[in-house]
Amino acid sequence: MFTGIVEELGTVRHVGATASGSRLEIACARVLDRLAVDDSVNVAGACLTVIDRDDRGFASDVVPETIARTTLGALLRGSRVNLERAATPETALGGHLVQGHVDGTTKLLARRAVGEGARLRFALPKTTARYVVMKGFITIDGVSLTIAGIGKTYFEVALIPHTAERTTLGTLRVGEAVNIEVDIVAKYVERLLRKS
Repeated sequence: MFTGIVEELGTVRHVGATASGSRLEIACARVLDRLAVDDSVNVAGACLTVIDRDDRGFASDVVPETIARTTLGALLRGSRVNLERAATPETALGGHLVQGHVDGTTKLLARRAVGEGARLRFALPKTTARYVVMKGFITIDGVSLTIAGIGKTYFEVALIPHTAERTTLGTLRVGEAVNIEVDIVAKYVERLLRKS
């Protein structure tokens, strides 16, 4: 479980094919503190298991299912990724409950400066549209955000300057793809109501 509060921007140092998918090696510093083999780490919105680590970063295996459902398969050496360690009982829940189970991908449609911040408009996938509500939570590339606008084919989020500076969303360009995860509470409520 994560909170959607990005701790660090990591840099992909190597991507290599394996018999079971691919191996991703990420250079980082801050998240290495209390990060061990077998721990979960959120990489660009996807929960991965640390399989190796050194004093410069960590490695994770990415299976074909994850490659097919996320943007991780498009990462190259030098790509920047949002990183967050798994939450502990002492972690402040500054964002919302994030599983790191990506629901799908979407693309940035438009970016508009708002003062020193920005408003980002993304395409609204039909498969997740029913879970996206005004002022509700959404996770974009591992970042917990609030829905600031919604239409039939799009949704919008507002970025404060701090979030733009500390995450990949600050440099995201129109047409680029991101991973999204909708609020798990909405999915549980839907399931419970369907059983009634």
